[in-house]
Amino acid sequence: MSARQASGTPSSGGFGAVPGRLLGGVRLFLLSALLLAGVGAIGHLIGWVALTTTLGPTAYVLLAHPESEGARLRSAVTGHVLAIAVGLACLAVFGLWSHPSIAQEHQETVQQIGAEALGVGLTLLLLHLCDAHHPPAAATALLITSGLSRPGPPLYGLLVGLALVLAIAPLIGMATSRSGRRP
Repeated sequence: MSARQASGTPSSGGFGAVPGRLLGGVRLFLLSALLLAGVGAIGHLIGWVALTTTLGPTAYVLLAHPESEGARLRSAVTGHVLAIAVGLACLAVFGLWSHPSIAQEHQETVQQIGAEALGVGLTLLLLHLCDAHHPPAAATALLITSGLSRPGPPLYGLLVGLALVLAIAPLIGMATSRSGRRP
């Protein structure tokens, strides 16, 4: 019998931990759904798509793992700023600034594949060099290089959505946790 079992504390894999995991899961469900619905509503009000696929993993990291390196504000902001810069640079280098998105064309061109691969690779390189590990930033680079969040309103919406999630998620996470800390 382990010390954890002897003390009456449920082990991380046992059935005794299920209620705690369920409560934590329900908390994450509610917080992420409310956060993303709010971001989507704000985007709708201003006429931009603010709810992009990079927000889901960003919200998850910030809400579920607030003590992780990826959830640090410095890592998250640096990661997304680098990804945006790299994505825009790749669009320019590959001549894709005004090119239709992969969703509009229903396929990728060779230039888009190159921009997407280079964009994600450079983003990961820069995240490593800057010691700013935020995995969702790679999705931001891919959204831009694929044309889904190209310059103009699609990019503005992405920026608004990211700013809202990066500002609000840590606040609601702290406000809803016990004693300002995660269990």
